[in-house]
Amino acid sequence: MSDDVVIRALGAADLADYKRLRDDMLAAHPEAFTSDASTESWKVPGDYLHRLGTDRDDGGQFVLGAWIGKRLVGAIGCERNERLKVRHIGHVIGMMVRPATRRRGLGGKLLDACIGEARRAGLEMLTLTVTAENASAVQLYERHGFVGYGTLRRALKIGSEYHDKLHMALEL
Repeated sequence: MSDDVVIRALGAADLADYKRLRDDMLAAHPEAFTSDASTESWKVPGDYLHRLGTDRDDGGQFVLGAWIGKRLVGAIGCERNERLKVRHIGHVIGMMVRPATRRRGLGGKLLDACIGEARRAGLEMLTLTVTAENASAVQLYERHGFVGYGTLRRALKIGSEYHDKLHMALEL
């Protein structure tokens, strides 16, 4: 499978595929994302255009997609703060891999590509949050050098169930 995977920056023409992937992942794994499926389902693909960073010339704002043939099977994003004092920090967002393609190294490849693109954009640090009980995701980030620096208890509330978020950072 890994030979068939192409990882590349998403463009405006890819937003319908991105929204489909995102909607599927939000519905299947509500505890993994801060956004909720019911609210996001009302959005149109163009609502995600800002995530591509095409309106910014400072770099560091992008979404990368993992494609097998014409199917988007994974994605990861990075958002760069526009405020001067924190423009050196990027925030990893929306890491997702379709269930059928998990456990094959795709998440690691997406994360490697994200880190590489962040470095090329001149970012000095990446941060992220991950649901604390998602051990495989936490381990993936740790293998790539991310270090936990705090846990926000009860960060997500889904129905009557709470989930903690682990905050992690990687110095580039």
